[in-house]
Amino acid sequence: MFGIPGKQAVTLTPAAARQIARLMARDNTQGLRIGVKKGGCAGMEYTMDYVSEVNPLDAVVEQDGARVLIAPMAQMFLIGTEIDYETGLLESGFQFRNPNVAEACGCGESIKFKETPGA
Repeated sequence: MFGIPGKQAVTLTPAAARQIARLMARDNTQGLRIGVKKGGCAGMEYTMDYVSEVNPLDAVVEQDGARVLIAPMAQMFLIGTEIDYETGLLESGFQFRNPNVAEACGCGESIKFKETPGA
């Protein structure tokens, strides 16, 4: 595990926890794995996949029946992130409020992280 002892790496809003738990039950999965990969116009993109098994190196956040697994390579980029689920007239989806993001693309799907010391 990483981050601050006794504190979860990411937090879920009640709406996000409900949606993740609902999808886990519907698809009989072990949780939602979140990662990051190179891509998009700002340089990085979030990845989200429902998985059937937990990787022992994943950081695990459990809340209200929802389980979020944070891929090892994404852990340092997601510390302090709040995950929400928003429903709108034209689209619905997960939203990331990540204090580590320096800028985001206009499409909302591509991000650039703040420089880390020594990187």
